Amino acid sequence: MSQESPGLPAATALILVAVMNNPRDLEIARLLGWYRILLRSAPKVIAVDYLAFYQTGAFDAEKWCIQYVAPVRGHELTTRAELLRDETDHPNANLEYYKIELGPLASLPQPIMAKSWRRITFFYTTGEYLLAAKTVNDLIVNTDERRLLWQALRERANRTRHIIPRICPSLTLIPHFWLQCWVYKRLFSRMNRCDTNADSGRLLILLKMN
Repeated sequence: MSQESPGLPAATALILVAVMNNPRDLEIARLLGWYRILLRSAPKVIAVDYLAFYQTGAFDAEKWCIQYVAPVRGHELTTRAELLRDETDHPNANLEYYKIELGPLASLPQPIMAKSWRRITFFYTTGEYLLAAKTVNDLIVNTDERRLLWQALRERANRTRHIIPRICPSLTLIPHFWLQCWVYKRLFSRMNRCDTNADSGRLLILLKMN
């Protein structure tokens, strides 16, 4: 893989694919540097390295794709009314939200298209998958590698006091360098095989992590 472009994730970055429901929220992320997630529907780990924004049908010509990412700088718990003070009469005004603090948005070299899958919720991937993907299906971590991804997420959750369910009871936490080793292994293995077996069944596994 070529060297990462400025502002784009490293191959080992942990990435949360998040839904961007309307252009206004994208402008908030771009200009004000934050993104909100309703606490009761939040994914299990939000202390990731980057958010990748999936743009819904509200974006017209730029709909159903991922074309922007942003580094995560931190997060805090607040209410919708505090975040959007011009919408204090909104039905969710007093509900708790995560305010995800972001760095500058960066554009991907080419948009990642949703193709047939357009109803998407939060799921996790890595920088290596993101930078190589052409469709959303390409972001789904392979079955053999999913265990290492979840180990890395568990380690991150442990460090930030977030809790995620134990998918495999036998798993133990591993240092972050194991995630790097996994990525390097993939880089070499791709020289010898064609990884084209992503399908909608694998997509279903990760779409409802929350």
